[in-house]
This record gives sequence, structure tokens and C-alpha cells, in this order.
Amino acid sequence: MFQGLSPLARDAKAWPFEQARNLLTRILRVRLTDGERDLAATLIGSGKAAEAVASLPALARPVILETGYGPSGLPHLGTFQEVARTTMVRAAFRSLTDDAIPTRLISFSDDMDGLRKVAPNLPNQAMLAEDMGKPLTVVRDPFGTHDSFGAHNNARLCAFLDQFGFDYEFVSSTDCYRGGRFDETLLIALERFDAIQKVMLPTLGEERRATYSPFLPVSPTTGRVLQVPTLERNVAKGTIVFEDEDGKRNEVPVTGGHVKMQWKPDWAMRWTALGIDYEMSGKDLIDSVKASNQICKALGGVPPEGFNYELFLDEDGQKISKTKGNGLTMEEWMRYGAPESLAYYVFQSPKSAKKLYFDVIPKASDEYLQQLDAYQRQEPAQQINNPVWHVHGGQPPEQGSPVSFSLMLNLVSAADASDKAILWGFLSRYIPGASAETQPLLDRLAGFAIHYYEDFVKPKKAFRSPDDRERAALLDLRARLAALPADCQDAELIQNEVYSAGNDAGFDPLRSWFQALYEVLLGQSQGPRFGSFAAIFGLTRTLALIDEKLG
Repeated sequence: MFQGLSPLARDAKAWPFEQARNLLTRILRVRLTDGERDLAATLIGSGKAAEAVASLPALARPVILETGYGPSGLPHLGTFQEVARTTMVRAAFRSLTDDAIPTRLISFSDDMDGLRKVAPNLPNQAMLAEDMGKPLTVVRDPFGTHDSFGAHNNARLCAFLDQFGFDYEFVSSTDCYRGGRFDETLLIALERFDAIQKVMLPTLGEERRATYSPFLPVSPTTGRVLQVPTLERNVAKGTIVFEDEDGKRNEVPVTGGHVKMQWKPDWAMRWTALGIDYEMSGKDLIDSVKASNQICKALGGVPPEGFNYELFLDEDGQKISKTKGNGLTMEEWMRYGAPESLAYYVFQSPKSAKKLYFDVIPKASDEYLQQLDAYQRQEPAQQINNPVWHVHGGQPPEQGSPVSFSLMLNLVSAADASDKAILWGFLSRYIPGASAETQPLLDRLAGFAIHYYEDFVKPKKAFRSPDDRERAALLDLRARLAALPADCQDAELIQNEVYSAGNDAGFDPLRSWFQALYEVLLGQSQGPRFGSFAAIFGLTRTLALIDEKLG
């Protein structure tokens, strides 16, 4: 359809662009007639997206992308990755259409869900137990800071997303149900009750099928969200009849917040009522997406475009669970790495399962920095596939970091640095004019490196004595470095001397020489280029380090 698109957008291999092209295809298919679709494709393909929107008013309606949040708990790394990935698709779509077709990103909170269990780490357990089953926006806030537990967690969600600069609109399920935003679609759902049941009942066990209803009434007597059968339906009045907790029959409207839908019908109803065009979800929800797609069609809606991503695994390859507490938390990643490095990590291969534990942070940090450094030297066709284009919404910073995270870690290790001032003593000499103000990313990396070193590297440091060949090679290296000017900061020159010392000593493969260097001098088995480390650490200090470990 988009033969006319510039090769840059048409041939971009990065997955957000693949998703953006699918989304654009959907928009043209759903909103336009065949003739209009051909015209729009031609105009957009020839770089005239604004003209297409001006000519075809249906394209001026915003494209809506959605992410979901369950406010029974605090926002977490899964919340970040879903909003970050959806934001990447949105940025690619805006680039694809020259930002002529408006877009919105909704962060939807399913805060009308009934409270089903109380996490053991929450305060005021007895109070929460009393409110069990009530909508989260009715459950009292155990922290005492907001009108409800749902409001508390919603506030935390918004603060969380704001912290990372996401561009989004917060939408509350409770507001939509009680404020009438869902009323029209809820009445359609009541009318098409049997069609919804036809989709849902085959997916349930025998016992569940006997009592299942897509409508969950809110008890007028207890305020709880009830999982009870629908005994009668009155489409003309827009009501259902159910048996309340006291055994009496009650009749309530399906509108105005008197009911909530079961989550799969709710998902479909929300897509239909809000006109959602795109939503991604985890691989574990593939069957749920299929059911919700069918219900959405039954309600007269068009299911959104989207794809299923793989779930994160812990260090042992097990599925990450909030209950088990395995895997990383957002707070842990943010202690040791920049949010840009996390965004880079979630960008990579979303359809492949990836392990998420502490050791991935230095690697992700360095790969992000390498891509950022490469971006400035790339042609536009390469830049648009570079992960940092997507991490930064098409506008990566011009300045990266002249020092890698792993090199910073080794600098912290060698200097036994406990604060950034010590590191800046080395960095400012190595990078003329550099300071925390002129190199903000480098300054942040210094702080992350100190935290990571103190928590993970220092407790595991294991120095060893060199064997005879290693000792001879280290003495040779010492002599070579001593022959250089004391203020030498030529990392390549120093690295060549390291190579020569290893080669002359007969190390084969040569990496065993570098492993020996790090095990003897730094108490670890690997590190970055030794020449770069020595250039920043200073030759005088490097020679003293060799003397100390050989002594």
C-alpha cells in the first residue's frame, strides 16, 4: 500500500516502524473508503501527509494508543516497559506520517476492580480486609494520603510516568463508568449479552460456566463488586437482576457505575467506547486478546492493532513474579543505571524472552552508550534503525559519554572511590574542560558506577597472585609504561604496549593476558580496554598499582 513512501520509512527494519506501518494500514482501512484509501496512501507516500489529512477529515481524528495499569499495586518495571514500547511505536507513527495525523497515548487505570487480596507489605491490614471486594477507588487508603487506595496508586502511577517524561493522558475506569463515558457501549453489551456469552463460555470450566455473567454488579447494600449470575435482563430499561449478598433480588442499571464488566469483556468494551487503535500486551494474554477481539466485534467495534511481547525472566530463566520477588524492580535499576539504558534494554527484541537481573545493567548501559556514539556518524537510513532513535523519540542527544560504564566501574574499583568527587579528579584531567555541568550523563554514570561497585563488585573482589609468566609480563609492562611520558593520556599508545607485553610473553589466546591483568590488579576477571583505564587512572597511579600487587 505504501509503495510511494520514502525508502527511509518504508524499509526501516526497527520493530516500532513495523508496528507503525501496521497501525497506519489499520487507520486507512477502518476510516476510509477504497478510493479515499488510495488517495491517502499516495499523498502520505509522497510526503504530503498534511495534505491527506486536510483532504480527508477522517484522518484528523486522533489515533489513540493505550496502555493498561492495575492499581492494586504500585507501578513497576512492567509498567515502564509497556509505556516505553508504546511510546516508541507512537514516535515511529508520527515520523511515518510527518506528525500530520494527531496521536494520543492513554494510560488507563482499571481502578474499579474489586480488591481481591491484600499484599502483606501494606499497612493497615485489618482495614483493608474490611474493604475486601470493594472497588479500588472505594477501598480506604492504607497510607492515609488519598481518598482511596485506588487514588493513591493512580497518583503514584502519574508521578512514575512523569518522572520519565512520558507524554500521556491518564484515564480512570471509575470515572468512565460513573461519568457515563461507557454508558452507550454498556447498553449495547446488555443487548448483545448472548453474543458475549457465546465467546466467553467455551473458554471457562464447567463450574464457572454455570454462574458466569459479563456484568459484575456493585452491591447497593455492601458496595462490593459481585461475581454473581445475571438472573434477568431488561434491555428496554437497561437493567439486570441479580441476587445480592443478603439473598434478596436487586435490579440495577448497567450504566452510571452500578456494574463493572468482567475483565475480558471490559477490555473489549473499553476498546469500543474509547476508540482504541493500538494496544500491546504480554505473551501470556494471547488467548485473552483473541476473546476480547471477538467481543469487540460483537459490540460493533474494531479491535485495535497490537502485538504480544515476551515476558522477562529472572537469572535462572524463571518467569518473574511480583509475589516471588524475583527479578529487578524499577528502584533497583534506577540505582545502578540510567532510564535511557532501561529503555534501550526493553527496545531490544521484544518478542524474545530476556533475563532481567543485576548483571544486565552494565552491559545495557555500555551498549546504549555505544549506539549513542555511533548515531552521530551514521547515515539517516542507519539512524532510524538505531535503538537510540527510538529511546529518545527520534531526537537523541548530541552528546554521549566519553567513558564507558564498565571503564567507570574499573576506575571506581582501582581508586576505591566512595564519591563522585574522587572520580572527577581523574576525569577532569583526562577530558579537558569536563565537569559535572558540561558532562551530565558522565556525572550520572559516575554515581551509578559507585553504587554498583559497592553493592556487587566490592563484596566479590578476589585478587590473586600472578604466576611466574604473568609476573614477568607485568614487570615488562611496567617497564614499557615507565618509559612513556608520565602525563601520557594516549589510550591507543598505552594499549599497544599492553598488547606487546602480552605477545612477547607468549599468551595465546591474548585474552588470557587481559584476564590475568584484571584478576591480579583489580580482583575481577574482566574489564574494558586496559589502555583507556590506564590513561584515565594516570600512568603514575597505574605503575603504583602494579608495584602494589607484585609486592
